[in-house]
Amino acid sequence: MPAAVPQLERDLSHPIGARPASLASIIAVLGIVYGDIGTSPLYAMRASLLLFAADGISEFEILGILSLIFWSLILVVTVKYVGFILRADNRGEGGIMALAALAQQALPEGTWLRRAVLVVGIAGASLFFSDGMVTPAISVLSAVEGLKIVSPAMEPAVIPVSLAVLVGLFLVQYRGTGSMGRIFGPVTALWFLVLALLGLAQIVQNPAVLSAVSPHHAIAFCLENRLAAFISLGAVVLAVTGGEALYADMGHFGAKPIRFAWMAIVLPALLLNYFGQGALLLADREALANPFFLLAPELLRLPLVFLATAATIIASQAMISGAFSVARQAVQLGLLPRMTVHHTSETEEGQIYLPQVNFMLLFGVVILVLEFRSSDALAAAYGLAVTGTFVCTSLLAGVVFWRRFGWPLWLAVPVFGTFLLIDVLFFAANVLKVPEGGYFPLLLGIVLFTLMRIWQRGRALLFARFRQDSLPLKSFLARLPQSRTMRVPGIAVFMTSQADFVPGALLHNLKHNKVLHQRVLFVTVLNEGIPRVEDRREVTELAPDIHRVILRYGFLESPNLPKELEALRDIGIAFEPMQASYFLGRETVVAAAVPKMSRWRQWLFTLMSRNAQPATEFFRIPSDRVVELGVRVAI
Repeated sequence: MPAAVPQLERDLSHPIGARPASLASIIAVLGIVYGDIGTSPLYAMRASLLLFAADGISEFEILGILSLIFWSLILVVTVKYVGFILRADNRGEGGIMALAALAQQALPEGTWLRRAVLVVGIAGASLFFSDGMVTPAISVLSAVEGLKIVSPAMEPAVIPVSLAVLVGLFLVQYRGTGSMGRIFGPVTALWFLVLALLGLAQIVQNPAVLSAVSPHHAIAFCLENRLAAFISLGAVVLAVTGGEALYADMGHFGAKPIRFAWMAIVLPALLLNYFGQGALLLADREALANPFFLLAPELLRLPLVFLATAATIIASQAMISGAFSVARQAVQLGLLPRMTVHHTSETEEGQIYLPQVNFMLLFGVVILVLEFRSSDALAAAYGLAVTGTFVCTSLLAGVVFWRRFGWPLWLAVPVFGTFLLIDVLFFAANVLKVPEGGYFPLLLGIVLFTLMRIWQRGRALLFARFRQDSLPLKSFLARLPQSRTMRVPGIAVFMTSQADFVPGALLHNLKHNKVLHQRVLFVTVLNEGIPRVEDRREVTELAPDIHRVILRYGFLESPNLPKELEALRDIGIAFEPMQASYFLGRETVVAAAVPKMSRWRQWLFTLMSRNAQPATEFFRIPSDRVVELGVRVAI
């Protein structure tokens, strides 16, 4: 037990992702990491107080809500994410899928806890996609709604302008974020400066608002209002939406710039703005109509609308890019079918565009805007997805710190149990909003969770069937010299998911064509639960001119099969791309005599299989070098 204390000290001082916090990296962090949480002042304070607006809001309620927002930012973002979660890096990478993979690696194979960790990771990823739909809708709507403050006559333009901005944003995604990213940081830096100045101007006029820093305001507010205070937590949590981005984007910048930017710039600017809104409301209760935009002098409100719209576009872009990354991670980890991945940068592996995900998000965002029509209405849908992801992160982080970092249970349970309790309270408060709009992320999350579990289960059954029906590779090679099989010139590349068994495509080729190529490569692609793999190729000579090649990829990498096979020449294996033929099996799933999946699950699995990106495109194989052989698989 005593040994755990020095280990804890090492964990807390470990410089994970310790890259220099240069000015350029800090500016970049502001644009990519903090765009989402940086736009929360547009709607969080107002949404939190609306519950008490029917009979007029009191000073007690303003200070109570403000105190809850203050301590939420401190406990959830500063202590939980900045203080602890950023230390749980998966070889420098963060995010819910990276954390789930890290937790799985720390647990023995086949245990119930390992399976539970995977389920929690899938649930977190499903809710993240829901968040990726709601964030652009609520952010852009809340910014464009500033037009109503500039002039009530502009109210009919809010929905059309919001839709135009959102549709334009999604339609330019194919160009990548490189060119847009160069202006993200400076614009967001200006945004945080404006947040701080607007809030500071009001605080100077009414410094009594600073008393909300004391937690007794939050405690007294909760004790006095009880149920109403509990319900208000569902809106208070909007102030910390975007906190997950601190961890998700750790791989791009390292932990040090993210921590520095939060403590030195983002947190002070957010607190100044929230306290400024509180000061304004203490002076003028009518400002609840839109306390953020009313912080600005009338002359500056229209420019502020433009700046807010730019900031929300940046926040939306960050969530869209995050959805692309999580989708690719899920594909690489075998939780989703293969998808089309376009690399939008020749130098940055992380800059990708997934058309299917992009248009799914666009469709969902348009439906949200047309259905809810205001940021206040969307606030109910927003909180459930965010708080659900928070709960999943706390659960997984607790396992990682316990099993991976060696924390004793007496330390891990109180620390992460406290975080989990806060997250569960926020989540439970948002569950009450299901009839008001919380049903949307909940239903979407359930659908995505179900699809991922079906795909995972279906692939596992397929692989089990392959192993059952296939011929062991050793037996095939032992009989090959006596078989008098005709060898023809060229190179045959057989793709197989089971490295120790003969690919079905080879057996079909022998059955129908009665020949085997002079040189044969059995290629297996394995996806590892780490971001990137350093030692990618493992080559074994099985017989003269017959080799087994195992290629390993991390969940942040995209396979490029021809490139890897050409690199075999460096170790003496002659590979000429123009002499190679790639043999792939295309499986058609049919029901077994005793099906291992229900009919509706098997139908969905078959549908996903048919619509998956072809292996030729996913592995970047030249289409004119491919031979596909169909096979029926009963599961």
